[in-house]
Amino acid sequence: MKFTLSQKVFVLILAIIACTIFFSFLFLHFLYKDLYLKSIRDSVIYQGENTASHFHYGSLNDEIIDKIHWFNVVSEYEVIVVSSFEELDDHFPYNIDGEHLIKQSDQKKLAQGNYIIKEGHVKEMDRNIVGAVFPIQSDNGLIGLIFIYVPLAAMQEVFQGSIPILILVGSIYFILLFIVVNRIRNSLFKPLTDIQQLSKEVANGNYSSRLDPDKMDEVGQLAEAFNLMSSSLEKQEERKKEFISNVVHELRTPLTYIGGYTQALKQNLYSSKEEAESYLTTIEKETERLNKIVHDLIDLNYLQENLYGVEKEPIAIAQLLFDTIDLFQIRLAQKNIQTQMIIHEDIIICGDTKRIEQVFYNIIDNAIKYSPPASEVKVELRAEAEMMVFRVTNKGNVINKEDLSRIGERFFRTDKARSRSTGGFGLGISIVKQIVTLHHGTFSISSDPVEGTIVMIQIPAFYEE
Repeated sequence: MKFTLSQKVFVLILAIIACTIFFSFLFLHFLYKDLYLKSIRDSVIYQGENTASHFHYGSLNDEIIDKIHWFNVVSEYEVIVVSSFEELDDHFPYNIDGEHLIKQSDQKKLAQGNYIIKEGHVKEMDRNIVGAVFPIQSDNGLIGLIFIYVPLAAMQEVFQGSIPILILVGSIYFILLFIVVNRIRNSLFKPLTDIQQLSKEVANGNYSSRLDPDKMDEVGQLAEAFNLMSSSLEKQEERKKEFISNVVHELRTPLTYIGGYTQALKQNLYSSKEEAESYLTTIEKETERLNKIVHDLIDLNYLQENLYGVEKEPIAIAQLLFDTIDLFQIRLAQKNIQTQMIIHEDIIICGDTKRIEQVFYNIIDNAIKYSPPASEVKVELRAEAEMMVFRVTNKGNVINKEDLSRIGERFFRTDKARSRSTGGFGLGISIVKQIVTLHHGTFSISSDPVEGTIVMIQIPAFYEE
């Protein structure tokens, strides 16, 4: 049978209570047997030896016997003074634990002047007794015996006065224990039950519910961690839905163009050869657009999963940057954009040439794309604190602070209503960030009306040892 955690704790508490009761019983038994009996035994021996000391003259006169009888009346002890073993049997004709009071071996010990202890149950009295027989001797030998004993009270009689106290204390103890256990159970297991319920909701796709822990103990911290997990899953779900929506949107447009112009060509819905060729050109462009979307998605996924091997080698990074900028000369001239370049030519990094070129290309491409005509793009390449710093600045539209943290997500665009002429799918920066991460670098972006939009990449520089 499998027990829940609550049942296990409950059984544990019951076991502790049972052990407490058992220990209390053992303690009371110890008090009765070892302390109470020992005190009675020591008292009997003391009284017996004190009584026997009256007979140091070696005679049993009436005066001494009367004193002993008076002591017998006023004390809790029973004292018998006799002159022989037979007379002792007449005064105490009972067996102790089924045996005669004085055995043969006891007579020899008494004759030698030693006392003997007698303990056991007397059936006729229905009590246990503790007693001792002391010899009375003279110069001529044994002349008498003193038998002093006391009937013992039962354990319940010994502790009879303390029973009400024990019941009261036990009741208070049980009530307090119940309150404490119940509070512990509620504080410990209610959050766990809530976590279990919330986990079922999360498993069913509901990420909006949250726990409200009362205390920040271990269970409260677990609940708070579960809240963070639910919040993260909720954000991931929103991003996933947005990603799927963007993918559908990006793919639907070129597919619509391709499908429409293909039908037009099949049904000869054109008036001239030039119009037909323009249809074919549009289909070709949209096909290239689809291929680029798919290629970028595959590229980004491979980079995120570390499926692409980065072939690192020393790179003269300045020359690679010059070669990349040359690819944009026509576009720069078309928009009449000036470039200001501050490039340190002696910087070397250890990286993948193709991937670093991809980084440069995407960053410069975005800077030109979002720069207004007749503006300026500033490109910097410096060495700072053993790092290669690549910084590109343009004076395009200012990016909102809310959007800055999301730049680099798949298909995320700061301008949701961007026209097709602007181009791009929101994947370039995502690829850049992954490549920079694979080179142990950092990516950052800032934007304000005065400085413009600044993209900065830092990658460790390479130094020969």
